[in-house]
Amino acid sequence: MKRLAFMGLIALALAFLAPTGAQAQASRTWVSGVGSDANPCSRTAPCQTWAGAISKTAPGGEIDALDPGGFGALTITKSITLDGGGGQVASVLVAGTNGIVVAAGATDVVIIRNVRLDGLLGNGTNSGNAGLSGIKLISGGSLSIENCDIFGFNIWGIDFEPNSAASLYVTNTTLINNGTVNGTTGGGIQVLPSGAATAKVVVSGTAMENGRAGMTVDGHLTTGATTVAVENSVASGNVKAGFTGSAASSPVTLALDHVVANNNGSVGVQSVGGLSTVYLGNSTVTGNKTGVSTSSSGQLLSYKNNQINGNTADGTPIPAVPGGPLN
Repeated sequence: MKRLAFMGLIALALAFLAPTGAQAQASRTWVSGVGSDANPCSRTAPCQTWAGAISKTAPGGEIDALDPGGFGALTITKSITLDGGGGQVASVLVAGTNGIVVAAGATDVVIIRNVRLDGLLGNGTNSGNAGLSGIKLISGGSLSIENCDIFGFNIWGIDFEPNSAASLYVTNTTLINNGTVNGTTGGGIQVLPSGAATAKVVVSGTAMENGRAGMTVDGHLTTGATTVAVENSVASGNVKAGFTGSAASSPVTLALDHVVANNNGSVGVQSVGGLSTVYLGNSTVTGNKTGVSTSSSGQLLSYKNNQINGNTADGTPIPAVPGGPLN
């Protein structure tokens, strides 16, 4: 009889513990500007930071912002969705560090949407206190960045550096004033895979403005292929180049369709290195120091439907269609 009573007490204790365990790994959690990380991160008792909520969110789950707030820096190590909600300020404001670091598994899927990331760079003179990069991927299967504002970071707005096969999708995002004016690197978006990684990137409806560089795709650290497609996007007002494809040891393909590269202090669109191929179609390249440029045997192929004029020097692309017009 005593044994039965003891077993009953154990079963009762487990019954009480089960909801706590399930709650600690909920499929959906919540953050609020007036929440507390001591809370279970439920809708009625939200957490205050992304970091406080992610430990209580199951892999593949979602963290949603209930109301405006600053939700802090975060390192992501599993599949997760961060959603700041529409029409409100869900921000990450950092100094001297990265905003969001993705160091997830090779098949993990990470989605970041409706989030504002502020690196405190200001007008480019506050570089000593500014954040490093807004969103930096070190590892992971797929990263989607949707409807985000990323500005004022010392290095890159988005720094995509996978060490194994990975994909990046950037949609309807604004990257402004990233990369110090006098620095040696930095800007809107960097694609820099390493090891044997293959990288696939799609950028749509995105602006990379008033930074050190617009977008740089660099294949020199990987033996894998890097393919990037950019559509309906702008690289404008940057100190260096608007769009750059660079590759000497492994192939880089950068396809630009309906893009604008204007008022960049160096080159609007350039291809550097013998394994770099940049395709340009339906696009406008104007107001740059040099419109289009190739170096070190890089290829820049035009679909003959571009407007390349109004630059200090327009440059000459190669027709993608033999015998076609130069632009």
